[in-house]
Amino acid sequence: MSELVDHLAELTGFRDRDRLDVTLVGALRDLLAPLSVAMWGCVGEPGQQRWIKRALLGCEDVAASSDSVWAEVESLPELSSHPLRQTCLLQQRFVTFPGPPVVSLFPLPTEMGMGGVLEIESKTLLDEDAQRLVRSVLRIYRNFQALLDYSERDTLTGLLNRKTFDESFLKVALGPGAPAPAEPDPRRLRGPPHQVYLGVIDIDHFKLVNDRFGHLIGDEVLLLLSRLMRSTFRFSDRLYRFGGEEFVVMMRCANGDDALRAFERLRANTQRYLFPQVGNITVSVGFTQVQPTDTPNAAFQRADTAVYYAKEHGRNQVRSHAILIEEGAIQSDHSKTGDIELF
Repeated sequence: MSELVDHLAELTGFRDRDRLDVTLVGALRDLLAPLSVAMWGCVGEPGQQRWIKRALLGCEDVAASSDSVWAEVESLPELSSHPLRQTCLLQQRFVTFPGPPVVSLFPLPTEMGMGGVLEIESKTLLDEDAQRLVRSVLRIYRNFQALLDYSERDTLTGLLNRKTFDESFLKVALGPGAPAPAEPDPRRLRGPPHQVYLGVIDIDHFKLVNDRFGHLIGDEVLLLLSRLMRSTFRFSDRLYRFGGEEFVVMMRCANGDDALRAFERLRANTQRYLFPQVGNITVSVGFTQVQPTDTPNAAFQRADTAVYYAKEHGRNQVRSHAILIEEGAIQSDHSKTGDIELF
């Protein structure tokens, strides 16, 4: 019992989701002594979903392995490539395979629409006590995830909040932070080195929406825009709501042209979408490449400057801070001044 308590204390001692996953598989490996324990997440659009390895720990492994969060979705295994996992995920029930080895699959708590499974390989079938232990640990895991969601996510849209942006900026900007593997992982991003881009998205004339239709309708617009953002950007892109009508995206792209296309896709999707009662709305977007020496505030301010320029020059457009500097439209030390009404 004391060993179980120690593992539960360790499980709830972190505020990092990646470390939480690793701690969970480590605890179950020590408690059950199986051949391996793995957590598999489900990512991608409906009909095109793939498996991503969140954490895997073998009986003799010193450290857990996982897929890069920046892996291309197309390079990950399709859902149908593992029928047992697929059954567990879709039917949300315990599934077992007699082996050898014996495979036991438990549905993971759904995290903001991304389901998954816990997969345990063992020499013998898990008895009822072992299955009950796994389910109990998963309930604690789910409850702790809910607490993390409460502290890290915007309560209206479910996107990450401003506090999380400040805390995770360096982790996102610098990548996973692990040393490079001895052999390249073929599922990592291919081609030229990818850069991190930060974009600020602001709804045009949002104050008029609230004044004309009321705050409940305004909240619905914010919620629907957040859903458009989820469907437009990739699963690995970080989406934040900073408050009011201001949103932030951090993503990796090969170059500024790719970033421009991604933000332009959101702008066009938003303009085409028919919001209930309100009709059409538009967004203005400014973005910048994150530099190695950037603080969260420095990168945000550059993108925010580009948003202000977009709003001052017609709205419903995407502007690159770097291109604005090159064109002489703004100065590198440009700050927001004046009494221009931006909403």
